[in-house]
Amino acid sequence: MTHFTIGVDISKDHLDAFRMSDSARRRFANDAAGHKAFLGWLAHPETVEGTRIVFEPTGPYHRSFERTLAAAGVALVKVNPRQARRFAEATGKLAKTDPLDAAMLARMGALLELEARPVRSPIANDLKDLHVAREALVKSRTRAKTRAKMLTLPLLKRQNGDQLKQIERQMAAIEKEIMALVNADPDLAGRLAILVSIPGVSTLTALALLIDMPELGTLDHGQAASLAGLAPMTRQSGRSSGRAFIRGGRANVRRALYMPALSAMQFNPDLKAKYQQLKAAGKASKVAITAIMRKLIVLANALLRDQRTWAQSLP
Repeated sequence: MTHFTIGVDISKDHLDAFRMSDSARRRFANDAAGHKAFLGWLAHPETVEGTRIVFEPTGPYHRSFERTLAAAGVALVKVNPRQARRFAEATGKLAKTDPLDAAMLARMGALLELEARPVRSPIANDLKDLHVAREALVKSRTRAKTRAKMLTLPLLKRQNGDQLKQIERQMAAIEKEIMALVNADPDLAGRLAILVSIPGVSTLTALALLIDMPELGTLDHGQAASLAGLAPMTRQSGRSSGRAFIRGGRANVRRALYMPALSAMQFNPDLKAKYQQLKAAGKASKVAITAIMRKLIVLANALLRDQRTWAQSLP
């Protein structure tokens, strides 16, 4: 089927749309009535089934629009804002306005033939919001603990201590809500059980993987490592060949895997042997730990794909 690509720049109040086929531009309100009007615009002159919508995620502002279009069967392509900006710069489009961004997104989707992906479920969105809130509390707790080492006045010490207790209570409430949502969904509960069966992977790490990398189990080994930003990138030009290094990917996933990798190097026999092999080959500790992180994400992807728990031999 021929795809008609439409770029949409989403803000709190408006949707700015640009249709590639006829360069038509429209602005719609970012509310239920505006979403309905947008769907009506799609139906002419192309059919909804043949249309691909390209947009950048904007937190709470895009979700209702996303759900409405997904329910109507429209193919949706969500692009990374940083990649979209680099595409604009590469094509010489340096100015930035909502209508220009909509046109740029349409061109990006059409020229790169970006693939549509399934929309996050409501429970996945709720889990993501809770996880982001917990991460913010973790940072606040770290700052409060750092302040505690420098405070001398009794009043400030007491207030800082009260703040720490409040943060801990809020984190506990969020973690309880996350577990309640996961346990209420048989598929998520089963995926969680598979992940925590891997030595070194705690419940919090498994939840972070489920929330920040829901595609796990549907990827091949290379895709899983690349999506996590753990696939080495080759650097070669002419006769020059530099060291390969990791870049891009989902930083949250890498952060979630670092401590499990350190734990796996001690308690997971297979990964412990791999780490020792890398060190014996002269690899730096940082390189070896990154390799263990890559092995962990590949292992998690394979186990979820096969719907089985961990066994000592790697798949």
